[in-house]
Amino acid sequence: MEADTVQEGRKRILFLYFSFSSQTKNLLHAMAEGMKRYLVTVEWERIEPVEPLHFPIGSVAQTVRMMLLTFLRRRIPIRELSETCFQDYDLIVLAGPTWSYNPSGPILSLFDRDGELLFRGKKVLPLISCRGYWRMHWWGLKMLLARCGARVDNLIVFTHPNPEPWRTIGVFLKLAGRVPERHSWISRYYHKYGHTRDQLAEARRFGEMIALALEQGGDIGELDFRTAEAMP
Repeated sequence: MEADTVQEGRKRILFLYFSFSSQTKNLLHAMAEGMKRYLVTVEWERIEPVEPLHFPIGSVAQTVRMMLLTFLRRRIPIRELSETCFQDYDLIVLAGPTWSYNPSGPILSLFDRDGELLFRGKKVLPLISCRGYWRMHWWGLKMLLARCGARVDNLIVFTHPNPEPWRTIGVFLKLAGRVPERHSWISRYYHKYGHTRDQLAEARRFGEMIALALEQGGDIGELDFRTAEAMP
């Protein structure tokens, strides 16, 4: 009874995510930092493939093969989710990377197996971490959530802040096990793989916005999550 009293009035948020190279995880940890001083409780659930995936992939040939399979929306089997995921939440943040213009294979498997039970009637806020080409991912994800009966009023997108075509070349080399930011011919244009400290600070700010809106009964759909790199 005492524990129930302590939790009374607190909003519940589920961070349900897949992170291949830790970029999505880093964004979520920053968001959680921004939520700490508000009346919210965050539960975490990482989507785990049955067969562990390794980053970097390790070779050019393996990277090309994976990019082709992910473009074809190949599913990657995942482990069972904990019972915590199927409880009631005021908001589910569904987060993951873009793989060849699509949601990742583990996220697609999640929808195939658990989508209806997880998302029907729930308020879902997608968070996309990507190289830059996120719109097809968003279109497909929005369709999947709609079929499950989820309510989706907004979107958060973080892209890797490097100019094209160096961003695509750099990410490919990174996946293949190279270190492009240390190569003299590309490092002038490709400075860092993944998200920057400024983007993590922005994710913390978004976390504050979300927590405050939930605490005050505001509308998540009215929050402005536009970033310098992507404006959904």
